[in-house]
Amino acid sequence: MSLTNIRVTGLLLVAIAMVGAPKVSAQAVDLSGPWIFTVTTDTGVTYPEVMLEQDGDRLTGNYSSDALGKSPVSGSMRGLEMTFSFSADLAGQLAPVVYSGTIEDDGGIVGTMDIGGGLLLGTFTAARSDL
Repeated sequence: MSLTNIRVTGLLLVAIAMVGAPKVSAQAVDLSGPWIFTVTTDTGVTYPEVMLEQDGDRLTGNYSSDALGKSPVSGSMRGLEMTFSFSADLAGQLAPVVYSGTIEDDGGIVGTMDIGGGLLLGTFTAARSDL
């Protein structure tokens, strides 16, 4: 087999593998169910639990963490982008909390978290939970 034939064969195998590889599509995404988030900020790492319900592009649910307590959430999906928000009581003051993320090929979520319009910023990963 010539070097050219080997290259062509290799490229064809790569193309076939890419076509057959599972990808997350916007139509297939349903975030309904329990999730465990790993949130990293300058103050440390927390592990909130979030129960989501998805109805079309609308998200609702409940958030629970030791740091911010329990709150109902609401948000939306656009393609593979999701966002949800809620209000947290920080020392007697209500502060908006916003999670924005992207659905990854493995079905997890990666994104950013903002408390109080920039008061505390962080990053997160989220995975489905068996809760």
